[in-house]
Amino acid sequence: MSQTLIAGANAPLPNDNISVRILSQNSIDCAAYRLTPDGKVRGDGDMIFYGQKSSDDNSVSFRGHDSDGFFDINLPAQPANIDKIALAFSSAQTLAQIGDVDIQVLQGSQVVLTCQLNATGRSEKAIILAECYRRQGSWKFRFIAQGFNGGLKPLSEHFGVEIADEAPAQAQPINAQKPLNTQRVSTPPPIPNTNNATKPSVNLSKITLTKNQSSINLTKRDDFGKISVNLNWNQRPNIDKQAPKKGLLGDLFKQHGASGIDLDVGAMIHLKNGEKTLIQALGNRFGSLQSAPYVCLRADDRTGQTSGGEWLDINGQQWAQIEEVFIFAFIYEGAPNWAQTDGVVTIHAPEQPPIETHLTEGAGNMPMCAIARLVNQQGSINVERINQYFKGHQEMDKAFNWGFSWKKGRK
Repeated sequence: MSQTLIAGANAPLPNDNISVRILSQNSIDCAAYRLTPDGKVRGDGDMIFYGQKSSDDNSVSFRGHDSDGFFDINLPAQPANIDKIALAFSSAQTLAQIGDVDIQVLQGSQVVLTCQLNATGRSEKAIILAECYRRQGSWKFRFIAQGFNGGLKPLSEHFGVEIADEAPAQAQPINAQKPLNTQRVSTPPPIPNTNNATKPSVNLSKITLTKNQSSINLTKRDDFGKISVNLNWNQRPNIDKQAPKKGLLGDLFKQHGASGIDLDVGAMIHLKNGEKTLIQALGNRFGSLQSAPYVCLRADDRTGQTSGGEWLDINGQQWAQIEEVFIFAFIYEGAPNWAQTDGVVTIHAPEQPPIETHLTEGAGNMPMCAIARLVNQQGSINVERINQYFKGHQEMDKAFNWGFSWKKGRK
């Protein structure tokens, strides 16, 4: 049976890989900070959040988004001078507006600890939820629930970090075709002070493409570097008897059940020489970065529990050879309910804020989602949100006139 902690209480942790799951009824930005005995981060690599999803040694990583996020922590692999790992979140809203926040600590699929942050009457916009800390050679977990009325600045000062008021111009060479959604950018987690006055080494901005703000243009450059497209989603872990029967957590498990959903990301590529090709795990069409089509699919995640989700890489050095990259995802296994997947696709390009879009609008019996396309516009990259849903590959192909011949296949 799992143990429930009240604020201020602690409990032992297994000396193993654990996951800390944070559940909210509204959007929050979660962050983890690895701290030395003086309570300070050592540098950029000790902050883990949506813009930097793993620590410098990959022993702490973040997956999920918004209202359902996971921190995967390899406790035995933590550096000797890391004394604790603080878990926090910030939001544009007060805690009272956000509502109660639930926390689970899992070892594998088993919930070992639960906590609930009561939001009633609380006006803070930044909260230290909990911490994993060393004690006499072992690891323990403490539920803290400490808030800061001033928001991000007091939180960052608590950890010995600073927040850049705005990213410098050279870190955001993006020209929006339509007004951008700045809601998610207004309260990012703090950035470590690296004593670099001209350019922060961690870009905290995030751009969310929506129906009303559906495209953005990345200014032309000679070399875009490696562009990475991430598909992440939350497969609900099968916790059987460990699942809570009441409250927010219980409701979520009743709604989603224990069965998993397997999402696959893929791309159709149109090269400047007229060639068209397909990249996806189905049929083992993984592509290539160094030769045409200059797009490559990394390993296929069949569970949704891998910390990084699924990734497509695009060779930005060869962008001049590419006319368009059309990104899609489909539900390979599980009920075609996009709202249950909590799917999010994020495009990462060097020296650019992450560009994300959420896959939550699809209707039932529509397992295919056309997500976005990256179009070469005289050397620039125009990123256009699509988010249209179809019964399958053939219907999507026909809607966008790609002209492929399709047949059934399996992985």
